[in-house]
Amino acid sequence: MRNEPAAGGSSPCPFCDKLSGLERLPPEEVVAEFTYSLALLGPWQFYHGYCVLVARGHATELSRLEPVERRGYLDEMCVLAAAIEACFGPHKLNYELLGNQVPHLHWHLFPRYRSDPDARQPVWLALDRAERDPCERQRLQTGPMDRAATAARLREKLRQDFR
Repeated sequence: MRNEPAAGGSSPCPFCDKLSGLERLPPEEVVAEFTYSLALLGPWQFYHGYCVLVARGHATELSRLEPVERRGYLDEMCVLAAAIEACFGPHKLNYELLGNQVPHLHWHLFPRYRSDPDARQPVWLALDRAERDPCERQRLQTGPMDRAATAARLREKLRQDFR
């Protein structure tokens, strides 16, 4: 894997920190350790099954990954997406690769459900509200099952069907 320095060369990258200290993460946060990526259970479980897929090597753009690594990373994203779909049956799965706030390759996989009152809006509008409103934050962080059960369900599906 070809790594590039974290933004600014010396400022810490939060995802590089997580990758270098997996043993310190709560067990319900790590969904899967793939070859090219790490799947983390995201904090916004109103979007039940929401995960973040973090590239193992520090890169800011897909184009900066070696072709084999890029294909592997994208294949792992599809495997994770299939597991989310199989476990939780969303109406639609939204994929976001941004990097404006954390310049380390990571995909947000947001399951969207018909029951979502903002189903036609980007999730970022609700997340922006949650940053300012503690009640909205609580609503969006709470899912239909606890985080440990959600992560365990995804892990089991990945173990059964996709390894």
